[in-house]
Amino acid sequence: MTQEHAAIGTTTHPPNNHMSSLSSSSSFPIHLKFVDICYKVKIQKNSSHHGLFGTMMATGTDNDQSMVQERTILNGITGMVNPGELLAVLGPSGSGKSTLLNALAGRLSGQSFTGSVLANDRKLTKAVLRRTGFVAQDDVLYPHLTVRETLIFCALLRLPKTLTRREKTAVADAVIAELGLSKCEDTIIGNTFIRGVSGGERKRVSIAHEMLVNPSLLILDEPTSGLDSTAAHRLVSTLSGLAHQKGKTVVTSVHQPSSRVFQMFDTVLVLSEGRCIYFGKGSEAMSYFESIDFRPSFPMNPADFLLDLANGVWQHDGITDKERPNVKQLLTSSYNDLLASQVKDACLDIKTLRDDHQHMPVANPELKGHTSKCVNGINTWLNQFSVLIQRSLKERKHETFNPLRVFQVITASLLAGFMWWHSDYRDIQDRLGLLFFISIFWGVYPSFNAVFAFPQDRAVFMKERASGMYTLSSYFMARIVGDAPIELILPALFLSITYWMCGLKPEVGAFLLTLLILLAYVLVSQGLGFAIGALIMDAKQASTVVTVTMLAFVLTGGYYVHKVPAFMAWMKYISSTFYSYRLLIHVQYGHGREIWYLLGCFEYGGKHAGCRFIEDDIAGQISTVSCIGILVVMFFGYRILAYLALRRIKA
Repeated sequence: MTQEHAAIGTTTHPPNNHMSSLSSSSSFPIHLKFVDICYKVKIQKNSSHHGLFGTMMATGTDNDQSMVQERTILNGITGMVNPGELLAVLGPSGSGKSTLLNALAGRLSGQSFTGSVLANDRKLTKAVLRRTGFVAQDDVLYPHLTVRETLIFCALLRLPKTLTRREKTAVADAVIAELGLSKCEDTIIGNTFIRGVSGGERKRVSIAHEMLVNPSLLILDEPTSGLDSTAAHRLVSTLSGLAHQKGKTVVTSVHQPSSRVFQMFDTVLVLSEGRCIYFGKGSEAMSYFESIDFRPSFPMNPADFLLDLANGVWQHDGITDKERPNVKQLLTSSYNDLLASQVKDACLDIKTLRDDHQHMPVANPELKGHTSKCVNGINTWLNQFSVLIQRSLKERKHETFNPLRVFQVITASLLAGFMWWHSDYRDIQDRLGLLFFISIFWGVYPSFNAVFAFPQDRAVFMKERASGMYTLSSYFMARIVGDAPIELILPALFLSITYWMCGLKPEVGAFLLTLLILLAYVLVSQGLGFAIGALIMDAKQASTVVTVTMLAFVLTGGYYVHKVPAFMAWMKYISSTFYSYRLLIHVQYGHGREIWYLLGCFEYGGKHAGCRFIEDDIAGQISTVSCIGILVVMFFGYRILAYLALRRIKA
């Protein structure tokens, strides 16, 4: 094995059998070629102008087909890239760059996709895909974790279970050093609202995510997007080093590279509206187009010139585009007949690719077996759960114990404490109001916070699931178990302040029972938020639905309206507020008999307003055991519903 094919991190920690096995897996190169790649999508045309009559007439006729337009995203793209090479895919927005990269990464399928993507002359297999790193255009990372924490957790989940935790940490440290992240390894990732690492450093962290498994093929979708010229140059220089020094096959799309960046590309593929207009060495692109009399009117960045061509802005025979009608659709307009006929020579022909065997050796028979043995990063369920719950606790503690949240809870507890300051035990209506206020606050607060959990995590969840880092069940269990203890601290603090300030039943047993009921109610409300968030998967819509749901639960909770209309009476039986409020009353006053005595309802002719309420309440009393049982069913039911909703999401 040559030095340029050595794995990342082989010299940064003590060698051992496991690490040497992992390192040697990089010695198997991947020769990638793609043949006649085509991809089409169907778009529903707007038929509103046809009117109702036109729509009715179109039903069941051939006009139905005219309402569905088929759009070609990729049209016969052919090319190849070898180990140690950096292939850049150029083209304007909408030219099909991202779609092509998804096809090369094995993420496109179905009848709309045709053509062949071959690794070492064979179709993509799971073994090859495990050796493929895919970096999406958007950096999907947890904002509160540091660079080192992010990569260590990723290493613990993705690297083989045969490696120890210490060895996996060593691999993460080696990748940090390799990608120049040492100076910011203890800085949080950050996001739009939280200051963290720079854009270039964040992009390198995303690349490091994939480098942890030491991929033979690395595919990146516009990694320089949003970076300044210097940061983009450093990033592409890093990618060039991975290709040339580590022998990796690197494919990246770039929207608008500078001249310094362009000269680092070994091979360039230029797309225009899904078609190839150039495939070859980057250094030979300008000379080729000059040879067919397409040249810029003044010296310019080769990448800018190629993008002008792709956009249909070009000069031929000394006549610029200003002197002729603007070209909108390259290769289809009559003004582009000459270019269309000649750029075919600049793109790789299918027959040429099939005949070119000297660059495409047959697949190494050892690759599949070796890769599946050394690179399979799927750990045991318990290990996944353990790592995910550690990561969840580190990430969520910043969100849960946000100073504003703590201030909100403490302020609410103090306000309630002063409003009901040492209230009289016999002030039944005031006490019932306090208990219902507690039910309202701790029904709305946790459900509203939990509804954002899965929608906010969706991008990270889909990315990591697509990489095979963990199973859905381990992620889900880690999320709900990890959130539970953190979410219970604030309600316990709230009740500890409010209970004694308000002078509720001065018994330790009564306080502990009240605390237990409150914590159980918080978990049920949290489960409701999880379920609605997972079902809708849109933060704004889910927050609206959970607000309306909790409003219905509060109104039917038994405090505001005692005689609910018959057609709405069923709502109180699905209201968690209704059952928790009954349990809180039971701890303070028993089954209602004590309240009856305090109101004087046993006196002759007692006609207090509260008497009628208590009489109705006792007559339709739901037992304590039933209330507890229903809350338990809700606790598990909401979470099962959330899990089933998440199963619908395809990674």
